Amino acid sequence: MEESLLHFIWRFQHFKSRALATIDGHKISVLDPGVRNIHAGPDFAQARIRISDIVWNGHVEIHIKTSDWNRHGHQRDEAYDNVILQVVWVNDENVMRKDGTMIPTLEVRSIVDDRIIKNYHDLLRPEDEVLCGRFLQSVKRITIYNMLDRALTERLKKKSDRIFREIALAGNDWEEIAWRMLCRNFGFKTNAEPFYELGRSLPVKILKKEAQNPLTIEALLFGQAGFLNDDQDDEYFLLLKKEYDFKKKKYRLEKRIEKHQWKFLRLRPPNFPTIRLAQLTALVAAHPNLFSFFIHWDQPKELLDGLATKQSGYWQKHYNFGLEARRPPGTLGKASRENILINTVAPLLFAYGMHKDDEDLKDKAVRLLTAVKAEQNHITRKWTAAGWQIRSAFDSQAVIELFTEYCGRKRCLQCTIGAEIIAKKP
Repeated sequence: MEESLLHFIWRFQHFKSRALATIDGHKISVLDPGVRNIHAGPDFAQARIRISDIVWNGHVEIHIKTSDWNRHGHQRDEAYDNVILQVVWVNDENVMRKDGTMIPTLEVRSIVDDRIIKNYHDLLRPEDEVLCGRFLQSVKRITIYNMLDRALTERLKKKSDRIFREIALAGNDWEEIAWRMLCRNFGFKTNAEPFYELGRSLPVKILKKEAQNPLTIEALLFGQAGFLNDDQDDEYFLLLKKEYDFKKKKYRLEKRIEKHQWKFLRLRPPNFPTIRLAQLTALVAAHPNLFSFFIHWDQPKELLDGLATKQSGYWQKHYNFGLEARRPPGTLGKASRENILINTVAPLLFAYGMHKDDEDLKDKAVRLLTAVKAEQNHITRKWTAAGWQIRSAFDSQAVIELFTEYCGRKRCLQCTIGAEIIAKKP
């Protein structure tokens, strides 16, 4: 028996009989099993339990053995003085509160429904990555949809928490945080960190001042990225270098990325960081008020189309300085633009909605994900193989969170899909 399973059994009262009694024979009626406590202290709070003829309000503590009470030091902890019932798998000794009073104890090993334990162990078969995959077809659709909705919300809240921590370091400037998030996203997986450091080294307020000068923006980005340090006889390189040297002094720019930090290996030329920087230049020049662009829109297509900017003529013919392309690198592709909507715009919208306590903004973030095509990766493919249809980024983001935070950590007891499977009758 695992304590987490015992929590589940108590929470949903999965007993063979409702004729419960303490180990010393007092009748128990559970009026309310209480609320699961995720913080320090007893396992369930605000429980209401009738023992004999008296209704008690207080906490419930769950243990495998009664002796765990003393082993965990609860007999010396005042936080446990309001425990009205200890629920155990095995009663192996009598235990008392700090004040010396005996704790009513319910032993459950003889009254737990055997199918609960069997279903639990069947669900946690170690060879299955999506633990509920074999059972999905038998689970109610509404149960799955509700859990996916919950998982997506948890994912967006987690991303929002990261934004709040970061924005506190950025002077609570939402425009600046939108810029930094966009930079990190432009690096995708391979160059996310140098792109993010680039965003930190070049405040968005400087770019806004130069909004009418795309060449200056490009010079600032390539210069801070460390690509203008070399000596080259490429005419465009020299033009950007001259502009950067002037603007660097004007804006007193110091911190910058070293060229060696950028990764080119195993990237297709259209994904080279030089091309991404050129595309980022075009986007910032087209939308200098990034935060407003990401927040104020009516239809998701406006955003998707607005991200489809064209880089400068030089970068339509080159992959790197002095290196002409055999084929035009092309503009930012649809898949990349959708990635930005998923990983920059939606989290930013949701976080701003939390900041403003605005449910419409949070709903807008979810609506955006519903309108965007689903991602394809090793996690979404696992769910597809299990028979679940992933239609949109809402679904893909939800199953990624579900797999990462629940399946991968075997938290089936906290998942409504797992709970239904475990409680399922033959």
